Amino acid sequence: MTAQFAKDEEFQKRDAVSAFRDIQLFWSFTNDELYEVVRKAKIRKIRRNRIVLNGEDTNHYMYLILAGRVKVVQVAEEGKEVIIAVHQSGESFGEVSLIDGKTTRASVVALEDSVIAYIAKKEYNALISTNKKMLDNLLTILCSRLRESWEKIQLLSFTNVSQRVKMLLHLLSDEHGRKTTEGVAVNIRLTHQDIANMIGTSRETVTRIMEKMSRDGEIGMLANKRILLKPGFVREDVKWPGKS
Repeated sequence: MTAQFAKDEEFQKRDAVSAFRDIQLFWSFTNDELYEVVRKAKIRKIRRNRIVLNGEDTNHYMYLILAGRVKVVQVAEEGKEVIIAVHQSGESFGEVSLIDGKTTRASVVALEDSVIAYIAKKEYNALISTNKKMLDNLLTILCSRLRESWEKIQLLSFTNVSQRVKMLLHLLSDEHGRKTTEGVAVNIRLTHQDIANMIGTSRETVTRIMEKMSRDGEIGMLANKRILLKPGFVREDVKWPGKS
């Protein structure tokens, strides 16, 4: 793996400290602590659609997204791609496999040109064991992901595909939303195929539903395939299973 790291490590130690400061895992770190983390990391540029991580390699490194966006995918038995999660700049992944030493069937692919930092298992364990702030941040992240997983499981229990699309947009707005004068901008670029892969339906079905929501004044499209949830986009007609 080491031989594959590009000489990009000059993005690097100068710019990386600023990028690391935006990553939730290190939010409470001092400059000196950030420099120490950067010193332990390898930094690599990944082109769009290239594999960042194969499932069998998941227990070797922790991955930090310094710039760009990636998707976590699994391939179903019939060969269809299923998107498990989307991570963007400021987020990390791979921590759980370093904790339990197990691999996963999921792979990670760059959705756009990205800059990824890699921290080896040995260095990661040393950081966790000597820095309580990092451990506290990690626990917060893992709890948040667990709650998101529960919500996504509930989402897939909807038999009505329109409800699934709406609830996915709500979940994405909670995680990536930015309030504007026109509504809530979902600050993550997704194609109709991406949405279909996240909720287990076809691209054509998603397109039909999104076009109707657009005609009804519930959503709008922004630049770079970003979605605007307008004031008319309401969730009163959509309830989580088992909730009144």
